[in-house]
Amino acid sequence: MFVWDKNDLNDEQVDAIRQPGNVFLEACPGSGKTRTLTYKIALELSNLTDARKWIVAITYTNRAADEIRERIELLGVETSQLWIGTIHAFCLEWIIKPYGIYHDKLQNGFKVINSYDSEELITNICTGLRPRYKITYYQCSHFYTPRGINITGSGGSLANSVLEAYHQHLAENHQIDFEQILYFSYELLMDKVAIPKILSNLFAYVFIDEYQDTKEIQYSIVASIMRANPSKVNTFIVGDPNQAIYTSLGGYAISHTELESITETPFTQMSLDKNYRSSRKIIDYYRNYNVSPSETSAEGRERNYQSIITYDQVTHKDDLVEQVSRYIEYNIDNCEIPEKDICVIAPQWVHLASLTRTLVHRLPQYSFDGPGLVPFSRDIENFWYKLTKIILTEPSPSMYVKRLRWASEVLYDLEIAMVDINPFTSKELLKSINSISIDEEDGITYLCSFFDELFESLGVDYSLYPMLQEHYESFLSSTVDRIYRLRRDSEEFATDIEAFRRAFKPRSGIKVSTIHGVKGGEYDAVISFGLLEGFVPNFNDSSVESAKKLLYVIGSRARKNLHLISERGRMEGFSPNQTERTSTEVLQLVQFPYDNFV
Repeated sequence: MFVWDKNDLNDEQVDAIRQPGNVFLEACPGSGKTRTLTYKIALELSNLTDARKWIVAITYTNRAADEIRERIELLGVETSQLWIGTIHAFCLEWIIKPYGIYHDKLQNGFKVINSYDSEELITNICTGLRPRYKITYYQCSHFYTPRGINITGSGGSLANSVLEAYHQHLAENHQIDFEQILYFSYELLMDKVAIPKILSNLFAYVFIDEYQDTKEIQYSIVASIMRANPSKVNTFIVGDPNQAIYTSLGGYAISHTELESITETPFTQMSLDKNYRSSRKIIDYYRNYNVSPSETSAEGRERNYQSIITYDQVTHKDDLVEQVSRYIEYNIDNCEIPEKDICVIAPQWVHLASLTRTLVHRLPQYSFDGPGLVPFSRDIENFWYKLTKIILTEPSPSMYVKRLRWASEVLYDLEIAMVDINPFTSKELLKSINSISIDEEDGITYLCSFFDELFESLGVDYSLYPMLQEHYESFLSSTVDRIYRLRRDSEEFATDIEAFRRAFKPRSGIKVSTIHGVKGGEYDAVISFGLLEGFVPNFNDSSVESAKKLLYVIGSRARKNLHLISERGRMEGFSPNQTERTSTEVLQLVQFPYDNFV
């Protein structure tokens, strides 16, 4: 049985981990949520006595899944009966692939298209409607609920027509997108009662991380499995309703009562309210944006730190790089904060790519980790991306276990593509990859040559397998398109093989990210700009509640210092009579004694 040292956990965390049955856990920022989740999974893995049972953990991102798995392995717990990944990966592996033949839209085979292909296809349909109609991909944004499609973009009935054409194209080409993975899984579970029954007999425990970002249809998928056999499946669900910032994508923080209703199962309600991350001043500040009442106390070593919290409504967008640079230099030089503990946040990626590259030139003495620096498209479901990850990662002893797991995933995808993998093992595939040497400087040329040589050594012609060929074309076209767009912004953008390799090296330097992308992270100093109406909150979800949640996430990332900027000069719309965007109203209404920054 897994045991931990006395000082590893506090009493709240121990109580949550030892609580039997179903648990509904609300965890404030910095409360050790991931540690609690990790130790609970480790404990339940060590308690398994049936080799046929699985522990399932559903995370919001693949990065979170990798982090939790590695933590469990470092605790010395065997993970062979752990499945961990995103809800899309869960549905693909446990529902769509084994039972897709029972769905009329999947029974003749299917290919999952990535977000790049989906965006390109919808954009092409929108372009075909011009000049008579003007509609964009973003106006056609949508997600599925158990009742069907929900359009969140502003395209109205025209968006309906675009999406009808889009889904017709998918059906004719036996393709499905990420949203349909969820919807078709839900339909299979509802229509074929034997499927949730089978799954409920396989799973001993289901863990759900970041429940506040979960969609209604995702709750319904898990609930159907629980209802099928409530005495055999336990569920541990953890999150923070104040950080529910994916409302426009369908995510919402389910209530304890509603969860019990849809699962027809009782849950023990618990909480973690000790913040070990931030100073008291930081906590006092971001609690101004609480939507769900919570008690948070400062318990960490930085609790008495004399934090600096500033709010700038004067800087013009043309001077933004200079002002952000001043904040960075101040925190490094005056506060002795390492560059890796500084984060720059904006509401949208479009504001970050060029800013990151400009900061690189403005502050050459520091390193940066941000958008616009990675030269190829990151598509985690694409076969060639998965293979590239192994190829470009250093074959060191510390990476061996991770690369071996990735090799297993590659072999699994080859089997799905109908390639005979019996002659290969994960170790042999890894050995073949490690033995290949390509003398090419250009990143794309290097990868293409590597792919050809590897498959020649395996005796497999990948062009004969439709899934591999489609993934190949998608990976290359999206990478070429990304490089083109980045080169358009900066002629100095690097595309050599070393630049490609850097994409998979441990990230270091000043983090640059969106509010959504930085959730889960923590930094000594946080610098956030673009805090304007239409950005925070977003025009697709312009409620006061949404603005509060975004500001709560920004503030709760900081340990020591927080710098907020509502820059001037951002215009609203494209007409000749366009007006300047105003500061986020929720932020303006907060009465707080901000510090002066000279």
